[in-house]
Amino acid sequence: MRISHFWTLMNDEFGEAYAPTLARDHVLGVLGGRSVAQALEDGMHPRLVWLALCDDMDVPQERRLGRDDPARHG
Repeated sequence: MRISHFWTLMNDEFGEAYAPTLARDHVLGVLGGRSVAQALEDGMHPRLVWLALCDDMDVPQERRLGRDDPARHG
């Protein structure tokens, strides 16, 4: 997963206004007591960070791969 896809998923799931705040302020024990942003800055793979956040925020499995938006596929 590229970082750009990570942010697309974040914005789709949590909204463009809340996603950056959540990434900055939400600390997860499974990420070593780091925020999402800190984990990414420290080089943790975006997919691992995304899945950890999904688990913590109870994002349903069917939304973890992103929205099924036909307009995005061409």
